[in-house]
Amino acid sequence: MAWQPEQEPLRQLSGCLKDSLSGHNKNAQKQAEIMLAQAKTSPDINNYLTYLFSSSQVPQGLSYSTEEYHAVRSAAAVMLKNNIKTGYKSISPESLALVRSSVPLALQDKNQSIRGYAGNVITEIVSRGGILGWPQLLPELLSLIGNETGNITPEAQEGAMAALAKVCEDNKKMLDKDYQGQRPLTFIIPKLIEFTVSDKPKVRSLALGTINVFIPQKPQALLVSLDDLLNRLFQLANDTSSDVRRQVCRAFVQIVEIRPDKIQPHIAGLVDYMIAQQRKIEDEDLACDAAEFWLTVGEHDQLWKALGPYLNKIIPVLLESMVYSEEDIAMLEGGGNDADEEDRAEDIKPKFAKGKSIRTLANGEVVEESSPNGGSYSKLGDGDDLDEGEIEDFDDDDDDDDDGNPEDRWNLRKCSAAALDVFATDFRGPVFETILPYLMTNLRHEEWPYREAAVLALGAVAEGCLDVVTPHLPDLVPYLISLLNDSEPLVRQITCWTLGRYSSWGASLNTPALRAQFFEPMMEGILTKMLDTNKRVQEAGASAFAHLEEKAGATLTPYCEPIIRQFVRCFEKYKDRNMFILYDCVQTLSEHVGHGLAQPQLIDLLMPALIHRWNKVSDQSRELFPLLECLSYVATALAESFAPFAQPVFTRCIKIIHQNLEEYMAAVNNPILDSPDKDFLVTSLDLLSAIVQALDEKQSAALVSGSQPRLFELLTFCMEDPENDVRQSSYALLGDCAKYVYPQLKPFLPTLLPILTQQLDLEAILDEQIETGFSVVNNACWSSGEISIQYGKEMGPFVGKLLERYLAILSNPEVPKSVLENAAIALGRLGLENAPIMSPVLATFSEPFLTAINSVDYTLEKATAMKGFCLVILGNPQAMEKDLARLFTVIARYNMGEAFKTPLTADLQQIFQHTLDLYKSLIPDFNAFLAGSIAANDISALQAAYNL
Repeated sequence: MAWQPEQEPLRQLSGCLKDSLSGHNKNAQKQAEIMLAQAKTSPDINNYLTYLFSSSQVPQGLSYSTEEYHAVRSAAAVMLKNNIKTGYKSISPESLALVRSSVPLALQDKNQSIRGYAGNVITEIVSRGGILGWPQLLPELLSLIGNETGNITPEAQEGAMAALAKVCEDNKKMLDKDYQGQRPLTFIIPKLIEFTVSDKPKVRSLALGTINVFIPQKPQALLVSLDDLLNRLFQLANDTSSDVRRQVCRAFVQIVEIRPDKIQPHIAGLVDYMIAQQRKIEDEDLACDAAEFWLTVGEHDQLWKALGPYLNKIIPVLLESMVYSEEDIAMLEGGGNDADEEDRAEDIKPKFAKGKSIRTLANGEVVEESSPNGGSYSKLGDGDDLDEGEIEDFDDDDDDDDDGNPEDRWNLRKCSAAALDVFATDFRGPVFETILPYLMTNLRHEEWPYREAAVLALGAVAEGCLDVVTPHLPDLVPYLISLLNDSEPLVRQITCWTLGRYSSWGASLNTPALRAQFFEPMMEGILTKMLDTNKRVQEAGASAFAHLEEKAGATLTPYCEPIIRQFVRCFEKYKDRNMFILYDCVQTLSEHVGHGLAQPQLIDLLMPALIHRWNKVSDQSRELFPLLECLSYVATALAESFAPFAQPVFTRCIKIIHQNLEEYMAAVNNPILDSPDKDFLVTSLDLLSAIVQALDEKQSAALVSGSQPRLFELLTFCMEDPENDVRQSSYALLGDCAKYVYPQLKPFLPTLLPILTQQLDLEAILDEQIETGFSVVNNACWSSGEISIQYGKEMGPFVGKLLERYLAILSNPEVPKSVLENAAIALGRLGLENAPIMSPVLATFSEPFLTAINSVDYTLEKATAMKGFCLVILGNPQAMEKDLARLFTVIARYNMGEAFKTPLTADLQQIFQHTLDLYKSLIPDFNAFLAGSIAANDISALQAAYNL
């Protein structure tokens, strides 16, 4: 007999589910959440959830209105999905069978959101249990969509298509795997192409959108059907549904990336088609998808030249698309003199944690290119989208990312400007010649939207067309500076951005007279706008000034005092939102002027403003992220001059880390509690790194020794944190501590080294986090190399496992070059004091080591690694037989410049000499061996440097 619910538990559960969505009664909501958390332990919980969700009518014995019961079903679906996500393996086979048999019924529900929930649950089961865990699902969905029985409702077809789309989107790789000689995509792709001619627009659109999910993966099943797909796209190009036409545009964009040769023969027709779609401004999403075509083709190495003959058609459309629409203007009205108004909480959405902590080689600091856009066309991050139909937990202060504001979202105007930027880079002169008449007409236009769009166009071509624009800049720049006082805030805003884009020209002027005539007024004008009466102009001014700082670099040093005075005024005037970009200005100045900031009068100006903000911002405020990051750069720039401010900052960072770890452990043990934001950890760890590097050894040691709780006890937990960003910063701090406060670190190494060694396991990197996973491994390699230098022979117990890990990294073709180099350096450094342990297995790692170390610049890191490697060789010279040519070539080309700068590597040339002499004694006709193994110029270099 099929499972049936008991009446009382069903009544209690449905009541809790309803109350869990009770936004107006917080107490009832919290109590319901606690009871639902307890209910999760019941073995039948998923059966009850499935029963409620899949029953379209209110079950007997329950009394709910239609609206209330919909809320109960929705909450049941979300809880069921989450239970599957977090505890799939613990769900009994009987419960899973019930879910699989019941949930597809909800795909046929009259309510669209219920159908959406069903798709989410189905997708989660497939993601957790695999294709073979539910083998009948895909045939069942395809049958429903295709109406194979002839009696399927339109709702069921759409629901099944939406579910299939979701399954495909979340399981792209799984569907292209071989299962007993078959790949699911082999029959899914042709079916999807078939469904694009459905009489239901929703099915056509979803089918084509699902195909678009797979195009970038280039599965064989799609490549063999590509001609069929192209034919279908041309048939659908004038579909009555704008959603279908959007997917058509997207498909062409995707195909550009994988098979440009299929696009090139049709380029003339596609140009006309995309222009026609882009001009359908009543549907901005469609127009924007069409405009993406120019961006994609323009950035494609093989295809961009094909657009050359059509520039005079395309560019006017881009220019007309860059003018604010009447609807946009209506949305933007009312933002006049708002500088004194407090920000709304939802306006304050900073982006943090730039990954400053990736450690590269000593000569290769990672430089982040910040992209301040001041309302230009920088594409915003997509955030975490909710599943279709998912219930969002609204907070009172939460809001949509774009807030309906055209300035805050990726739109047709920004996409068109970005495409013009790409064309300017591709075609240069011809693009400027095409837009010049437009600029002449519109830069001084009486109506501000046209004036504003012309300034945007001028800024968009700044980088690509700089050479051809330069002769005009002595006239254009003063005019742009005058526009900084335009009566319309949006014109002032875009003018800031455009001036920022031309700041590289101003910064490159090489005579005092020219700098005084152009660069200084440009700089002063942008600085002045940082205190505009309009907040968005302030933001654009600050963004533009950060850009100017990057372009001007150290040449700003003489101007630091007036710059910092203006920053201090901004600290006094700014509301919360613009504080974030102000921190970026201070940070960028610190990064590019460096120790030039460490002048007493500048410190006396800047630090009180920063410390005042530091004291004002609470430990829970999200403003701490950019403030901590900013202070990291300031500490690095001031170096030992940061000492008077270090102790309270260091202590608070320790406190924040401790609080965050405690909150995290509490949330692990009690799922009702929210997990803390890990950016608090990341930015605090990075600031500790900066302070440890900045101060002298004695000052840093005192801070580390006096920390409560102890720094390295906290670091133990951070090094095992589930978040990659936290571990990345943790290993950066570990390496810095090995360099600068080793005596304080040493007692903790027996605990920390096993954790570090485990982190070097490449198999632990998740596919979906591969990039950040490699960044963690990179820092772990770097820090292990720093520890090897200090810990010496005491590394002995860890050498075997470390070697195994380094070799796995060096032998893996998927590993990025920087990680290979850091692994090679760490391996070589391990040999400085542990050569006797490593020599017997030298043959296993000599080739990958030499291959990786060869591309490293001639830094102290390379010198220490080569010295350690040669010491290993001296213990087992015969093991190098197959790699001698490679070794001699590396030695012949070695540049000793950096090696003499430290006592540790000052004897590197002597060790090379000793190594070569040893082989000279072992190889009977050494000169003949060299002649047959390495290049003549390398032989000459060896003979000159080492008396061979």
